[in-house]
Amino acid sequence: MAIFRRRMTAVERQAQEEFRALRESRRNRFRILVCIDGSEESYEGLRFAAEIGRGDECDIILLFVRPFDQGLRTGGLQMNVARENMLEWGLELPSVQHLKKGLEVLIELGRMDEEWHFMATHSEVRGDPVGDHKVEYHHESGKTIILKLKTAPDAASGILDQYELGPYNLIILGAQHRWQGGFRSLWDAGVTQKVAMLAPCSTLVTRKGQDDEKRLICIDGSAHSLDATRRAAVLAKHLATPISLLSVVRNDEDRSVVERQVADAKAALEDIGIDVADALVRSGDPVEQIIKIGADYKLIVVSDSGKSRIKRFLIGSVAFGVMGHARTSVLNVR
Repeated sequence: MAIFRRRMTAVERQAQEEFRALRESRRNRFRILVCIDGSEESYEGLRFAAEIGRGDECDIILLFVRPFDQGLRTGGLQMNVARENMLEWGLELPSVQHLKKGLEVLIELGRMDEEWHFMATHSEVRGDPVGDHKVEYHHESGKTIILKLKTAPDAASGILDQYELGPYNLIILGAQHRWQGGFRSLWDAGVTQKVAMLAPCSTLVTRKGQDDEKRLICIDGSAHSLDATRRAAVLAKHLATPISLLSVVRNDEDRSVVERQVADAKAALEDIGIDVADALVRSGDPVEQIIKIGADYKLIVVSDSGKSRIKRFLIGSVAFGVMGHARTSVLNVR
């Protein structure tokens, strides 16, 4: 009952108000969460983030999730080390090294220079001597780049928990080698698949693929798909890359309807100043056709079907079929 609810202290109320103000200010920024795990696919995701996030209105957060107490019992790490700047530990902990490499990638790409100022913070996590660490780099333009070492029971839950601390507009993850279907995905899905199914925002699964910068945007004629097409096309325009549209028809008798939808989508994009290089219509299984045609593109863009989270687990969708089995990177727009 409410009568027995403990009242917040003045300090707790102030902290809550500050957190609300912080979240509100973040809503006015485009925030990208890049999940680093040491794989080449995850660093490919960081390169995508660097391209997308060139503007001053975009912030990039690099995240490495470390399981509770990993390597500490045998590694000899002392409690006082947990209070120090993680980038100055000088230790060969994989989590720190992977984040350092991510920072080096951004420097090599020209996304950081000596004008950036940084501050380091530490948060205790119950049951783990190291806890969470964060290094924030701020530029006078207002742009922020953050390196975050997060402690959690597992990587997927850590990433989804980090989203709640956001919010974020886009989560980027390296592709995994297995992608389970049907009921098996309920208990045997990998980290990337779990996050892609459960994250409330758009997700980008990255792979080392074509060097060609072309983007393929897939549409199905639904209102949600057309809205996603506009947002994805604006993003592609920001990257100054060629755009192609693709729709797949299962039955040839529906081809004329689909061709009209693709033509309308092309005209709508051109009305807002976005050029479309190709407008394609193909027949067959949507997943197979998109994967086949998309192999020649740097990025495939699909839109989520709007199904509930449990339905994504149980019956999947075209978007998740493409995300799991494409040979190139796939952006699922929500």
